[in-house]
Amino acid sequence: MPGASVAVMPSSSASTPASRRTSATAPERKYKCQFCNRAFSRSEHRSRHERSHTKERPFKCLKCRSTFVRRDLLLRHDRTVHAKDGGVPLHSDGKRRGGPKTARAIGGSSKAALAIDTSVLEQIETSDDLDTETAAMLVADLTQKAHAAARANGHFDSSPSMSFATHGSSMIDASVTYPNGAIGLPQWDGFMSQEAKAHSIASAGSVPYDAQSSSQHGGMAPGLLAMMNSIPPSATGTPAPQSPFQQHRANSPGENSQYPAGFRTPQVSGDEERNIILDNIRSHDVDNALPGPFRVPILSSMNRYLNTYFSLFHHHLPFLHPASFEPTQVSPALLLAVLSIGALYAFDQEQAYTLHIGAKILVNQFLQNKENFSSRKCPLWTMQSSLLNMVFASWSGDPKGLEWACSIKSLLANMVAGNRYELKLRQEAREGRAPTRAEWVEDEGCRRTYYAVYIFFGLLTLSYNHTPAISFNEFEDLQLPSTEALWNLRVSEEAWPDHFKLSPNLTFLEAHDNLFQGDTLKYSAFATRVMINALFLEVWYHKRSPEALQDVVTEYKLRLALETWEKSLELCEPEAVAVPLSAPHKGHPLIFNAEAMFRNARARLEVDLKTVQEALRYHDSYEVAAAMSNARDRVKRSGEMIKVIQECYNCLEIAVVQGVRWVARTSPTNWSIEHPLCGMDLMIILSLWLYRLEHDEEQATGDELAMYNKIRKLLDKDFDEPYAVPHLSSIVARLWGSMLDEVVVWGIARLMGESFRLHAQALVGYVDDVAASSSVSTPSMTSQGADEDSVY
Repeated sequence: MPGASVAVMPSSSASTPASRRTSATAPERKYKCQFCNRAFSRSEHRSRHERSHTKERPFKCLKCRSTFVRRDLLLRHDRTVHAKDGGVPLHSDGKRRGGPKTARAIGGSSKAALAIDTSVLEQIETSDDLDTETAAMLVADLTQKAHAAARANGHFDSSPSMSFATHGSSMIDASVTYPNGAIGLPQWDGFMSQEAKAHSIASAGSVPYDAQSSSQHGGMAPGLLAMMNSIPPSATGTPAPQSPFQQHRANSPGENSQYPAGFRTPQVSGDEERNIILDNIRSHDVDNALPGPFRVPILSSMNRYLNTYFSLFHHHLPFLHPASFEPTQVSPALLLAVLSIGALYAFDQEQAYTLHIGAKILVNQFLQNKENFSSRKCPLWTMQSSLLNMVFASWSGDPKGLEWACSIKSLLANMVAGNRYELKLRQEAREGRAPTRAEWVEDEGCRRTYYAVYIFFGLLTLSYNHTPAISFNEFEDLQLPSTEALWNLRVSEEAWPDHFKLSPNLTFLEAHDNLFQGDTLKYSAFATRVMINALFLEVWYHKRSPEALQDVVTEYKLRLALETWEKSLELCEPEAVAVPLSAPHKGHPLIFNAEAMFRNARARLEVDLKTVQEALRYHDSYEVAAAMSNARDRVKRSGEMIKVIQECYNCLEIAVVQGVRWVARTSPTNWSIEHPLCGMDLMIILSLWLYRLEHDEEQATGDELAMYNKIRKLLDKDFDEPYAVPHLSSIVARLWGSMLDEVVVWGIARLMGESFRLHAQALVGYVDDVAASSSVSTPSMTSQGADEDSVY
């Protein structure tokens, strides 16, 4: 396979452009790379090249947390990606150096430093179509600029409460780079050591939880605080039919009343409620273990994080009950876990990390201080908080976060088993009596939490080839989740029995047996997601069986069950409430996510890429890319493979039809992390299959040629014809990688994006010239900085 290795190879003289051969004598290359045999005529060229070995990306975008190896790539990224967002464009080094010196010479005030931000705010306030994603990125950008200007003018220096560390150096450094994603990965060691230290040595003084009384307000431009809370509230349910390029604004409270199954995003109404939350945190932090960097967000930020969680994340894993989620009454650990993920979706990564660590410490304190620990006696919030903390850590893009999450899998599985047993005893104690509304909400919240843990463990298996910590046998007699309409319904106790009678009463085992018997069923969107998770794990267990190659009967049953599940989508319970998500589908987001899992399960019946999944555990893009390229022999050319390629095509088509750039910018916040995770296998298979067609001596069959041309036709509008024929496999890989890491919420997406770009370079054979490398990129991706790794 030409160019299959990801290692950088020296270019031959034949590949040198004519423009470089015009000089009579080449300059002396006396600066040698310390990692390979390359040499350069200028030291800065060597430094730039060595970054390809060290993976250093020192230039950081403050608007979306993208990182670059060169400043000109950062500038190009800012011009092409963020120009239409209304943000202030970055300037070249010369302009950047000139501005501050002039301001210092004149002795400009803080207002002068914030003049640009004020103009941006005025521009934003006049906008009629400000969506959640854009608002979040701009708020993060403006906040950082305001803080930087305030520090430059001495606003923060006199405020001891703004210090993130009570002793020693700050644990949260604003200048830290983010090498593998949106989350500050180098901080994991610092936080973990501080957390362990806090558990062993009690602090002599109280932890300054409150950031509200600090000098944050002094450093912000007028109107910025209002902007922090400007993201509109939302309802929940099924996305209404809409234009793919239209961002929905949320329903007002008056409009929301026409949707009886909808919910309003939980909010903190004022400083009084926020003070109650602070008191709750103090009372639960009995060991004074929260580290110095910990701060509770100001009121506007707290409400913004609640809004982003419930409007952007909750729909994909709806185990919390929004109607009864009172920030002042829920456990502080659960509230902090919710706020940490909300902060991620608001692109406030440093605050997200702080809240995440705070949630972990409070859960640990409760478990460690609980006498006679028993999984049966763990309250539901401990499972829900632990689940959200594990979600945060597993997709952070940090291998140590993943290792921590895996270290407590057994604990969480035991909590589920013990709590489920208690649920069974409660139900039996009713002796057939129908539950009241309050009893049903409690029971349904438990069931949804169990299934959410089950789904999360399935994603760990899908992504990292980890053995599932929960078997479906745990849920045999457990009812499947209800519809979202019933879960979010606001109804009186008198009217509740009538609604309860209409709800389906189907157990997990009944649904499982029907799928394997070929009988379609009608169940909720959440139940649909649960059942495809079960079928995926059945496929995983089957492919890990030593008898899998000879077990034709089991494979036939699995295919039948998958086909039956797909047919059951037509019978799925409809949801009537609009969700302000820009989505290409008409069903609930849970169904859209389930379809991604379905495509992956179909593909895994034919191709096993466990070597890639195992490499992904350690979060090294070069190792992941090498595993991708080395898996080419696992992709066969057969009639059954054509069906798998069709599923790969369906996955790619969603992005291309909607618009690659639009998907790259909106999907991180509007779609679940399941889509890049499920799509990874499919795009690897598709790129390797295309590579084999392009390079194998065996002639392509009619079906293979038809599928190849079908893929070319799909991508025709995204690349120039001269580059399409020889390197379609590389184009697909590069397009997918560039789409994954343009806007990053979860750090694992950036790792996959970098891996796909390296994989694309391996498929085409590494080209040493930036201009030549652009020939294997689509024009749309080139404008987004797709070639930012081509640094020599």
